[in-house]
Amino acid sequence: MKKYIYIIVPAVIVCLLGFFFLSSESSKNAPTDRRAPVVASMTVSVEVPDEVFFADEKFEMSRYDMHERFDREINSFTYWHSSTLLLIKRANRYFPIIEPILAKNGIPDDFKYLAVIESSLNPRAMSSAKASGMWQFIQSAAKIYGLEVGSEVDERYNVEKSTEAACKYLNDAYRKYQSWSSAALSYNAGQGRITNELSSQQAEDGLDLWLVEETSRYFFRIMAAKSIFENPYKYGFVLKADQLYKPIKFKQVEVKESISDLAAFAQTYDITYAQLKDFNSWLRDRKLTISTKSPKSYTLLIPEKESLYYKKGEKIKVHDKRWITE
Repeated sequence: MKKYIYIIVPAVIVCLLGFFFLSSESSKNAPTDRRAPVVASMTVSVEVPDEVFFADEKFEMSRYDMHERFDREINSFTYWHSSTLLLIKRANRYFPIIEPILAKNGIPDDFKYLAVIESSLNPRAMSSAKASGMWQFIQSAAKIYGLEVGSEVDERYNVEKSTEAACKYLNDAYRKYQSWSSAALSYNAGQGRITNELSSQQAEDGLDLWLVEETSRYFFRIMAAKSIFENPYKYGFVLKADQLYKPIKFKQVEVKESISDLAAFAQTYDITYAQLKDFNSWLRDRKLTISTKSPKSYTLLIPEKESLYYKKGEKIKVHDKRWITE
């Protein structure tokens, strides 16, 4: 046993001396400026601007709570890399649909970012509370704002119709609060909650309220999303045009009679049942029943075959040039 000790101890001493020597040499050659680049990647805190604009309203970021709430969300979106990239890619397909509807209804264009944080621009999104679609309507609110919700048809999953319904809600809320930020907060918490809290807390601005964390963060998440979408490169997101999701071209087919088998219906247009459902997610069953007693019609989107494929060398239409580096 002793002979092994005589061998091991000197070896350990030599190793320690070698490590000490290398460390000393590295220290001598290391940059003294802490701001100098290092081999490992850096995680840099995003700078909070002095002011942020949303729907033509200016929000000063100097007050501690405004500053820290925005700081939390802008850093979350910035370092939530894969998810934020996906949001920008999806926006290239859905913003061209959403924006004209907002404009037609007098809703500020910035409210497209509300859809971003509500559903991640996923028309088929469903929350644990059963809020559904891109604008995340619960069933009762959907019916109030004119959406059909049933076992076969659920228009909360219809991008155009649910956007129209969201516009109605936001216009109602703005008329009540005369503030787009408070209108946005009410979209998350409900108008009853915001109205009651403004009264009980003797406040005039929804952003001054003490609210549950989800609602307290809500408007700042919208503003953070807007900031990144308006300048992705500034926040480290680099995309090329062909990496954005292409807008799909459709043929609109008006249906006035029941369809007993949607899979067979899809085949008549040379598309799969999955493709029919993907672009008409409001179809919630394998059939579509139209009553003869109260006839109505539905418009189905049939994707053009050529539009379903990404082709090498194809120029993807870029909705917002700020999103790409080319």
